[in-house]
Amino acid sequence: MNTLINKLVHFQDLGLIDYQEAWDYQEKIFAETISVKTANRNLGTDEQLLTPNYLLFCQHPHVYTLGKSGKADHLLLGEDDLAAKQAKYYKINRGGDITYHGPGQIVGYPIFDLDNFFTDIHRYMRTLEEAIILTLADYELQAGRINGLTGVWFDFEEQKNPRKICALGVKSSRWVTMHGFALNVNTDLSYFGNIVPCGIQDKAVTSMAAELGRDLDMREVSDKLKNHLAGLFQMEL
Repeated sequence: MNTLINKLVHFQDLGLIDYQEAWDYQEKIFAETISVKTANRNLGTDEQLLTPNYLLFCQHPHVYTLGKSGKADHLLLGEDDLAAKQAKYYKINRGGDITYHGPGQIVGYPIFDLDNFFTDIHRYMRTLEEAIILTLADYELQAGRINGLTGVWFDFEEQKNPRKICALGVKSSRWVTMHGFALNVNTDLSYFGNIVPCGIQDKAVTSMAAELGRDLDMREVSDKLKNHLAGLFQMEL
């Protein structure tokens, strides 16, 4: 564990970026952060370097990603179908099952050294969810959690028509995180019809636009979400 604490987080909005390109960029930062932590183990306190933290926001062209615990048959499309829909497909190293990313969705990749915040993955996941819940509340949308299911949901209490608004999936090593969350803002929900989202067969997926009946300003939503993350993690952006 590092003895130095760094609450500074470098925020970058990558815009619309190919999934593989964003993944490679995450892996680069992830590896560099772990390298600093490893080097610090052999240094005295006055020689140690601060480990960096990054928060990346972006949107992706149409893509389906399958996590380590996912089932390939939860993608309901073949290669020709993917090509026809101009969508790509990747098996990746995060937790969770299959999900969709596309335009109109805010994808967040926190690459944090949790030694700078708190070393608790469960708390980390719940804190990401809380930032989403607070952002939705800014638009008078009441969302919450369903016990046993990761992510953020509408109709989370009575569950007569539960609808998922945000998916989460993370990887961590030596308390450094990567991957993150995907909040459906103005997302084309028809693309979710080609998968069993997150392996859950009896629950729907929704977006802020679908719930409110209008498209939203992506930058405005992004700014609100970024500010809630900053407050909850007590970070300096």
